Amino acid sequence: MPHAARTLAIPRRRRAAPLAIVATPGRRRALALVTAAAATATLLTGCASTVSLEAAPDATDPACADVIVRLPDTVAGEAKRTTDAQATGAWGDPASVLLHCGVPPYGPTTLPCGNVNGVDWIVDDSNAPTYVFTTYGRTPAVEVVLDYDVVGGTSALDDLRTAVQSIPQEAQCLDADDVLSTPTPTPAP
Repeated sequence: MPHAARTLAIPRRRRAAPLAIVATPGRRRALALVTAAAATATLLTGCASTVSLEAAPDATDPACADVIVRLPDTVAGEAKRTTDAQATGAWGDPASVLLHCGVPPYGPTTLPCGNVNGVDWIVDDSNAPTYVFTTYGRTPAVEVVLDYDVVGGTSALDDLRTAVQSIPQEAQCLDADDVLSTPTPTPAP
């Protein structure tokens, strides 16, 4: 027996009427708050763009990774920024503190060298008010560039101390007297 062709009748659904959203004062306020929050987030992320830096020659040294993971969220009151180079850090908008790990370490130098809370730093003030501080006695060396019109050296270097101290100290700053002085002989009785 031949089968009779059947057609299935699928009932058509009626389109639902669009929902009417009633703009009550509470909903208007909520919408305004959401819009304001979105605008604020857009402004904040737009202001603090990525800081473009160049990686130091030894930025791939594993000790630099130890430094970078320990960098603080703020330095001298300035907020941390995103950078686009390995083993670097930046704080402030515009950036007033820059950090490069993996710079060549200093040997003997005539530049001033001082200790800030357990870390020896060589100070280059030749481009003041931009000062360059480079760790002494640590390999790889860490360089910190500070804009002294915005931040002070001691507070910035102290904020970076924990990160920098992850690189072991192998030598320390010496004063000229430490190097040039000769012991005074004790007079014979």
